Amino acid sequence: MPEPLDELYRDIIMDHYRYPRGRKKLENADMRNEGQNPVCGDEIELSLKLDDGRVDEVSVECMGCAISVASGSMLVDAIKGKSLQEVRRIAAAVKAILKGEPLPEEVEMGDLEALAGVKNFPVRIKCALLSWTTLIDGIEALEEGVVANVTSTE
Repeated sequence: MPEPLDELYRDIIMDHYRYPRGRKKLENADMRNEGQNPVCGDEIELSLKLDDGRVDEVSVECMGCAISVASGSMLVDAIKGKSLQEVRRIAAAVKAILKGEPLPEEVEMGDLEALAGVKNFPVRIKCALLSWTTLIDGIEALEEGVVANVTSTE
């Protein structure tokens, strides 16, 4: 019989998979990045609009497995309204949770905690990280003056 917490996390992941947040094209995005996980076949296009250094709008169009789509959807909820520095901290916390490392206390994970179980399935970790890697690579490219970029998790 599944543990109640496991069941709750499974429900959260499936909700984000069935009803992904942020599925809309952003016109005049400040940052656009595409990511791919060739091993699994996941593909993502992620765009941000910034306002005074904060994430104002997020678009995540992801085609792939439930973990990849859910992680991208959770990303939308987690970073909206945050500064790029806060976004980096959240991304680092997601990487930590997927590696089974302790979470930084200053980061509120919310639904992202549901991804903790992915660490038990090493082949799925790249699926969960795709949106976050694509986001951070896109932010780094933006800081270098590049608006669009392509990321691969090979």
